[in-house]
Amino acid sequence: MKRNTYAKCHFEKQHNPRIRSDGRKTDDTCSHEADKSLADLRPDRRPFLHRRRLDPGAHSPGFDLMHHDLSLLANGDLGWIQITNLVLTGLLVAAFAVGVRQALYAGRGRTWGPILLGIYGLGLIGAGFFTADPAFGFPPGTPADAHAISWHGLLHIITAGIGFLALIAACFVLARRFASRRQRGWAVYSFATGVIFFAAFVGVATGSGQPWSVIGFWIGIVVAWAWISAIAVNELRKIQEEAGGHPAPSSRS
Repeated sequence: MKRNTYAKCHFEKQHNPRIRSDGRKTDDTCSHEADKSLADLRPDRRPFLHRRRLDPGAHSPGFDLMHHDLSLLANGDLGWIQITNLVLTGLLVAAFAVGVRQALYAGRGRTWGPILLGIYGLGLIGAGFFTADPAFGFPPGTPADAHAISWHGLLHIITAGIGFLALIAACFVLARRFASRRQRGWAVYSFATGVIFFAAFVGVATGSGQPWSVIGFWIGIVVAWAWISAIAVNELRKIQEEAGGHPAPSSRS
């Protein structure tokens, strides 16, 4: 839209008799719009544009990524988006847990690792069905000091908490499995992921609404999902190797 505005002004500059010889309209509107458009395209402005696109609350008035927990997006007119996001993500994690159960050979963690991952998926589904209560001024109109907990808000806390603890436990269970199979890198990675996510969970549970706790929880979420993705890619790679006639039993997790 910004580029189109600039192009329109350039066209008017060439063909509109009301444009002065220096290219400015008599009311200076076109020049102002063009200058504003070019200013927004400056390199030092682009990070702000990208940050707005990446902000999950960019289209939810009143939502502050540095202050509000992501679960609060389940409130308001667009709350259905976050609810759908949680439920679909939970279903995908549950499917992932089934795949992990089928991919792992017998040994430590083969049973409890996938079960704990499945519980995490169910926790996400529950957190979607049972929405968090409005808090910290979101959605707009909510008192900044609102602390009332409804039945669905309580169930949201319980189901999400169980899911997060299950994910932490899954990290430790699979870390022990990797260690028993002398896969030190995966063992350390899994253990560190569990510790980081545990710290993030404790932080958001005790300091909800504080910038440091919200940022810390975001970091924990990114680390945990990077670990889940790495596990999925690793197991898929091994399955593809075996299907291609190149089994690697010594490295199978």
